[in-house]
Amino acid sequence: MQGSLYVGLSAQIALRERLATIAHNVANVNTPGFRAEQSKFDALVARAGDTDIAFADAGTTYLSRAPGGLAKTDNPLDVGVVGEGYLAIQTPQGRAYTRDGRLFMAPSGALVTVTGHPALDVGGAPILLDPTAGPPAIARDGMISQQGRQIGALGLFSIDPAAKLARFENSGVVPDRPATAILDFTRNGLVQGFVEGSNVSGVAEISRLVAIQRAFDGVTTAMSQSENSLTDAIRTLGGG
Repeated sequence: MQGSLYVGLSAQIALRERLATIAHNVANVNTPGFRAEQSKFDALVARAGDTDIAFADAGTTYLSRAPGGLAKTDNPLDVGVVGEGYLAIQTPQGRAYTRDGRLFMAPSGALVTVTGHPALDVGGAPILLDPTAGPPAIARDGMISQQGRQIGALGLFSIDPAAKLARFENSGVVPDRPATAILDFTRNGLVQGFVEGSNVSGVAEISRLVAIQRAFDGVTTAMSQSENSLTDAIRTLGGG
């Protein structure tokens, strides 16, 4: 079979993977703290005789770290992250990080996420509020106070830019390198009464969807033409 058919097939596989990431992103365009999934592709070079043939691989995905927009909620337990930081949460699988700042006070006073995972302080310990002391005040540095008394502080952590991120649930991430506590709140911090939205751009994703559809159509046409030319060549040689 002609190498061009294999090249076209590899391109179709790569485009299918990109389509899957777009579908996932669009489905979570309104999910607070969601990190968009992006794809990158490389060329795999194979040697066929004296000719190098470049195939597109299936692509690898990564999570975008671009911030989402902040929406005001006026809920005292909602916190939006400013800068590059992440909140730490304790899960059954270990520690994860998120920018989904929708927090709740459990009946016990534990500060938890919408999925029930404890929010952690800078030392990695769960935070316990006083259920009888009313709504907390949360400062930019994460310090939590109730009725003028300091209760604890939400930890804010920085993830190494070189770390690879695995997704946890919808809005959490797990880095392959340890995160470090943020102690400088000049450019980083928390804002009470806000929630960060998804960093997915619906318009951009639809534009990419249209581009992928056109690319897929182009590859399919090229493969069909290549197959037709091969068929014509066989007929010609057979007739000769």
